Amino acid sequence: MVERRLTGMIAAAAVLIVLFVFWDLLRPAPQPVAAESDEPVRIAEPAPAPPDAVPPQAPATSTTTTQGNAVPLDPGGREPSYFELMARSETRRRIRSSGTTTYLGEMIDASGDSMLRRWENRQTTPIRVYFAPTHAANFQPAFVDAIKSAFDLWSSAGVPVRFNFDADSTNAEVTVKWRIQFEIERTGQTDVTWDENGNIQSAVVTLATFDPKGRPMDADDIRVVSTHEVGHVLGLDHSKDSADIMFPTAKVRDLSDRDVRTVLLLYQLIPGSLR
Repeated sequence: MVERRLTGMIAAAAVLIVLFVFWDLLRPAPQPVAAESDEPVRIAEPAPAPPDAVPPQAPATSTTTTQGNAVPLDPGGREPSYFELMARSETRRRIRSSGTTTYLGEMIDASGDSMLRRWENRQTTPIRVYFAPTHAANFQPAFVDAIKSAFDLWSSAGVPVRFNFDADSTNAEVTVKWRIQFEIERTGQTDVTWDENGNIQSAVVTLATFDPKGRPMDADDIRVVSTHEVGHVLGLDHSKDSADIMFPTAKVRDLSDRDVRTVLLLYQLIPGSLR
């Protein structure tokens, strides 16, 4: 009995020895441990792009411009305020509502800048007018009185502007000059200057002593031509109606009702751009 147990134990020991021998032969070789380094550990670093690869571009941001809604800048480079835009809208409404009783709408349509131009109200400080001396042929002293009556005619129509005829060349705001004749079909010309807000600053009126056909002008002719030119001095442009003194070629010799209505409306409105 004892011999059987001893034999079993020896057999088991032999099996264990054989198993240890096979394990030692078949187990994997140990891997060397990497030396510690101060380099930070990189986690999920993307593979470098190929040398010829082009990085994708971000999509371009689209810019949309709406035509017709942009507010034009003032001549000074700033955008008009909300109240200025409202005032312009009211001015346009008043011009439209005047209909055919004035030609202010025609003036705006024909202008290249949609600007109303006029003097500031000058009842207490009259506009200074200077009559330049001349030796032009056919000039008559009565011509000066004819021009003064033309200025007074517009003032008496109700325009809030008065004129002082005692100015000299150093302080004049309006200068009246003379020439014998124009090279083109006209007997008068007015050049007006104004600031960026449409306020007239000065004017030069040039009158001819002979008409384009060589006929000498008389005092009443000068009065009619001057009445037309003073309309320009006040800020009026031409009318399309031959019944108005502001028709390009004067067919009448006095102010029409539309002339008066137009200049009065102009001086009730705020000057400047209507865009």
